[in-house]
Amino acid sequence: MRQINRIIVHCSATKPSMDIGVEEIRRWHIDRGWSDIGYHWVIARDGMVEKGRSEKVAGAHARGHNQDSIAICLVGGINEDGKPDCNYTAAQYKALNDTINGIYMRHNIHEVLGHRDLAGVTKACPCFDVRSFILAC
Repeated sequence: MRQINRIIVHCSATKPSMDIGVEEIRRWHIDRGWSDIGYHWVIARDGMVEKGRSEKVAGAHARGHNQDSIAICLVGGINEDGKPDCNYTAAQYKALNDTINGIYMRHNIHEVLGHRDLAGVTKACPCFDVRSFILAC
C-alpha cells in the first residue's frame, strides 16, 4: 500500500444549481484522457459521500502531491456567475468532517489542506480555509 500522509480538499468548480456527483466528474476526467476520476471521494450537495478512485491508487488531483495524498472533492465552489464562492451546504460540511475523520482512522495523516494551499497553485479551490475548518471541528 502506498504511504498516505495528507488529505487535500478540492471543489468541483460547479455552480450550486448543478446537482452532480461522482459519475459526472468521472466522465469529465475520462473525457480529458485520464484513466478514471482524479478524486478519491466526492461529496454531493446533499452530503452524500461517493467513492471515486480507490485509496490504494494515487489520485490525479494535485500535480506533485498525488502519490502521498487522498483527495476529497466538494461539489460546488463557484457562484452562478462563475466566480469562486464558498457555497457548500451544512450537509456537505458535516460529511467532510466525517470523511476526514474516517481517513484519519485508516491512515497516518500529518496534514489536511485545501488545494489552494499547495505551493504554486493559483486557484481559489476549495474557496475556504481548510486548516481553520479542521481546527473548528
